[in-house]
Amino acid sequence: MIRVVAIIRDEKLTDVKDALVEIDCGSMTVNEVKGRGKQLGIKESYRGSNYCIDLLPKTKIELIIKKESLEKVLTAIQETGRTGEIGDGKIFLSKVEEVIRIRTGERGYSAI
Repeated sequence: MIRVVAIIRDEKLTDVKDALVEIDCGSMTVNEVKGRGKQLGIKESYRGSNYCIDLLPKTKIELIIKKESLEKVLTAIQETGRTGEIGDGKIFLSKVEEVIRIRTGERGYSAI
């Protein structure tokens, strides 16, 4: 099993979520987060004062998937999450050793 963590633009959540549901990956956790990458935030002026918003609002989506589904999931996230502008986000992958459903004690992928 693979854990996929995607940090995307807030406005792309619906598109990415719909694309994941369409390929049968509807189980996910979504959080509103703030962060920055190489972009280092946004510099703006307001009434003659300069200021920097260095932590930008993003959305974090977490999925646990079968290894066989990985390429479909990555393609879905990239194609629907991309605007082509800096700040589109990142995808992180890590191995998952075990999943246990608390209610039933099921283990492995069937516990998802």
